[in-house]
Order: sequence, then C-alpha cells, then structure tokens
Amino acid sequence: MTAKIVKGTSFSGAVGYMMSKKEKAEILKAEGVRMEPKELTVKSFEMQASMHPNVKKPVWHISLNFSEQDKHKLTNEKMVEIAEAYLQKMNIKNTQYLIVRHHDRQHPHIHLCINRIDNDGKLISDKNEKYRSTGVCKELTKAHGLYFAPGKENVNRERLIGNDKIKYEIYDALQRAIPKSKTWEELEKQLKNDGITFQFKTAGSTDKIQGIIFEKDGLRMSGSKVDRECSFSKIDREIKDNALETIQESERQLDNLLYNQLSLTNEVIGVIDSLFSFLGDSLGSFLEPSSPHYDATLADYILALKARKRQVQSRIKISRIR
Repeated sequence: MTAKIVKGTSFSGAVGYMMSKKEKAEILKAEGVRMEPKELTVKSFEMQASMHPNVKKPVWHISLNFSEQDKHKLTNEKMVEIAEAYLQKMNIKNTQYLIVRHHDRQHPHIHLCINRIDNDGKLISDKNEKYRSTGVCKELTKAHGLYFAPGKENVNRERLIGNDKIKYEIYDALQRAIPKSKTWEELEKQLKNDGITFQFKTAGSTDKIQGIIFEKDGLRMSGSKVDRECSFSKIDREIKDNALETIQESERQLDNLLYNQLSLTNEVIGVIDSLFSFLGDSLGSFLEPSSPHYDATLADYILALKARKRQVQSRIKISRIR
C-alpha cells in the first residue's frame, strides 16, 4: 500500500476528476458532504473552507494504491476501513471527506478528497505529511496482511558495502534531516553532522537550479539517484512545507494572543520576531520571485506577518502616547 498526497486550490477539480465516468468511479463514502450531484459536493467543501479564507490550498487529494496481488482481499468495505484508519493515524479528524474507488487500472486504488479546514474552521496540520504517511502505509499494510513491495526500508544495511553502503547512508540521513529542516541552511548543517555535503546543479551559466548533488566519503551522487523522493524539487517542496507549518503555527499563537486581548503587548512582536529569526538569511529567498526557492504562498504569509508587526508596533506607540 502506498499513498500519493497532493494539496490543491480547487475542490471542483479534485471532485470532478474523482467522479469522472472515464475513471469508472464508484463512490464508497461521503462524510459531511453531499454524494451527488457533484456540484453540491463541491459546494459543501467550499462552504466549510470559507471559514478559513487565508489558506491558499484547502484541498487534500490523496490516492491510496494497493498491489494487484491483494485484489481479492479488497472489497469496498475493506477499502473504506483502511482509508478511515489511514485518516485517523494521519490525525486527519473532524472534517469533511469523500472516498471514491476507481476501476480504470489493474491495481486496486481509491481517491480521497479531504477538507484541510475542519468542522470548527481550524486548519489541519500537514507537517511532515509524506514522511508520516510512509510510516502509516507500512503499518496498515502489515496490519491488514497486504503485499509488501520491496523498498529501501527493507534493505539490510549491514550487508551493504562500497558505493551502495554510502548511497543508503545518504538516504537515511536525508530521511532524518528533511522533516526537521525549515530552510536549506538547516538541512546543510544537519547533513554535515553525518559527513554529507551538497551543491546545486544549475542550468548553464544561469542561477536556475536543475538538480542537487550529494557527496560523502568522496562519492558524488545526484539526489534522484539516491531516491526519487530526494530530488531537488521534492526536497525543496518539503522544506517549504515545513516553513509554512511553522508560520501557520505562529499565526495561531498570534490569533490566541489577539483573542485574549493581549495585542498591545510586546508578546505579539516576540512571536513574530522568533519566526523571522528561524527563517534567518533564507527570508529573502522565499520573498524574491527570481529566487529558485521562491514560494508565493510563503511570501504572502511572511509579508502579512510583517504588516501585522508594523500594525502592532503602531498601536503600542499610540497607546503609550495616550
């Protein structure tokens, strides 16, 4: 069992694909939304998402894919059971979702459309979602007696030698470091503890990053050769997601302070400053459109927090004058 996770902006697009006749779609379960017609399904999702309009990507579209060898085990009821266990273990609770099975391919698979804005209008955390998902899929595969496809997690490290040994050392170090890194500088520091360095591969004489090269004990290897999930684009997306989660947590702290009428204290500014200190020198790379690390969502959040800090400072100044 494997999962593919995509976050998006359009419930209409996700639901439209999931219910497509071309995919031989079969609705298995809907929670908190109308099953049909699909226009009302979409409207149900959109109305709840409107409770938190600042979230640019409120859509979770997750596909759960199973081995063809498990076809006889996977009734519709069993797939719903596994899907709901997956959501619980991923801590995706108290929200709307739609589960649809597609019959267009040989291997059994289902699609889940999930509202990242829960029933109380709160954003459900996506921190380290792909790494957590890998562990959850492995756990559920074992619990339900499903087929285990060979993968890096099942390789006996002690028997590896030479370049293969180094390759897996780089892979394992990345699996530990990426979930903890909110900037490329943080990732670089953590990898150095394992004797690993990296450099970006650019297009010709430009600054456009095309890939990443890791080096350990004299062996140089591109990220995609280490693993498909270790390419520059995949790692860069994870780092940005980690940074965004930290920013969103700071926003939640600010909202709590403002709700408790503490907005005219230096505590609010302290929360914002602590956020900017973690971003450090990477702040500019997130904000500058020409930077290879630019991200529009992150930029919007950072600029909004900067504006919020100025507003609070102004209110504090006015309060002191009075």
